[in-house]
Amino acid sequence: MSSTPVRSLDEQQARCFQRAAEQGHAIECWINGAGGLLRITPSVERLTGVSPATLLASEDFIQSLIHDKDRRFLRAQIRSCLAGGAGGDFELRLCKPPADALWVACHLQPVHAEDGARLGLLAIFQDIQARKVAEFELLETVAALRRAQALSEHYLRRSEEERSRLSSLLGVLRLGILFMDQERRVVYCNPAFYRLWGISEADAGVGVRDVVLKQWVLPQLADPAAYLQHLEDVLAHMEPSTPYEILLADGRLVTDMSRVVPGPHGAHPIGRMWVFEDVTEQRRVAAQLTYLAERDPLTNLYNRRRFHEELERMLADARRHGDRVGLLGIDLDGFKPVNDRFGHQAGDEVLVGLARTVGAVIRRNEMFFRLGGDEFAILVPAATAAGLAELARRVCQSIAGQHFHFDGQDTGVTASIGITLGSGDLCSGEQLIAAADRAMYQAKSQGGNGWKQGLPGTDGVNLDQSAPEG
Repeated sequence: MSSTPVRSLDEQQARCFQRAAEQGHAIECWINGAGGLLRITPSVERLTGVSPATLLASEDFIQSLIHDKDRRFLRAQIRSCLAGGAGGDFELRLCKPPADALWVACHLQPVHAEDGARLGLLAIFQDIQARKVAEFELLETVAALRRAQALSEHYLRRSEEERSRLSSLLGVLRLGILFMDQERRVVYCNPAFYRLWGISEADAGVGVRDVVLKQWVLPQLADPAAYLQHLEDVLAHMEPSTPYEILLADGRLVTDMSRVVPGPHGAHPIGRMWVFEDVTEQRRVAAQLTYLAERDPLTNLYNRRRFHEELERMLADARRHGDRVGLLGIDLDGFKPVNDRFGHQAGDEVLVGLARTVGAVIRRNEMFFRLGGDEFAILVPAATAAGLAELARRVCQSIAGQHFHFDGQDTGVTASIGITLGSGDLCSGEQLIAAADRAMYQAKSQGGNGWKQGLPGTDGVNLDQSAPEG
């Protein structure tokens, strides 16, 4: 804004201060060429609480009137304008005791005399506190909205990342995962679920009802009715289900588990999750490991570990049913000379042949074991003395009838057998084994190829109920 020349500063001041006194809406102050305060309108006291007299008496009115954060800026503007600058418009803060600040719009204009000499400056401060408060509130609102938007975008991004990670995890699992909502519609199926049930991903998807899934699954089951009953039992309860085995028509074995999926913070359930696992190979491997753990690798007979398990089981059954358990302890005669003369491979052939031959003469309910070396045993449930004696005779006869040909020579072995009977109430497994061992050594001491019967719990052999073979 161009300045208007005046004849004298006193006349110009008089006119301006008269106008300010009449209006009283803004603060006008006159600043001399040295930057000192000449005049200031009374409105300053209404806006700042500082009287004009106090400011006029101050050596530095800026120190008393202007907020400390804007003093340096205003001084720089005044110096620039007094040095020939054009003035300008800007915003700053006035001091407002005790600790507040008042925002004002400042218009700084140079004042010249008629001859063009710069007499000083006219500074007008217009109260804009309400507008600044509104601007700050608007800025804060915009900032809050931006923060909320950024937070929402952050959570959305995190949610998408979590969903992506969960989808990737479920995609590589070998377990079949199925989520269904409260209306029993499919919400999600992972690839393993489709593979396990042989369903094309193009045919099934989100929104399919459970009745459609049943149409695909039930024809593959060995017992569809049993599985439908299982589903009914699971869906009738809110508790997680225990693993349920499903036999498929193609021989595979699948297990399922199910649990209700609660809503956020324990709210109303949002659906149910099903987990399916093909355990066919797992069960096959477990069965194979069990087989290897309880079988003798050479003869394929049950081993000592299985012998002790079956002995305790049969004694327990005998206690319940009032029966007696029979035990034949078998030790080969002449086996060591075969090993020493023809080698261990020949000895292994003898053991394998004996296992095959004796296995052919025992009954289906009788169990044949290799306990180690050339030591064998037979367990007989619900046994009688006569039946054990007959079994011992057949075993002795079958072993003695075996002939082997090694290095151009014929050879064979016989067996010494100790037999004993016991009930679960009167003796333990250890007592039965000890009685059979004593009877077997008695048979061996009498030349072998025969059998003796021992009584559990005694130190000797009941010779009245024993007989040699051959």
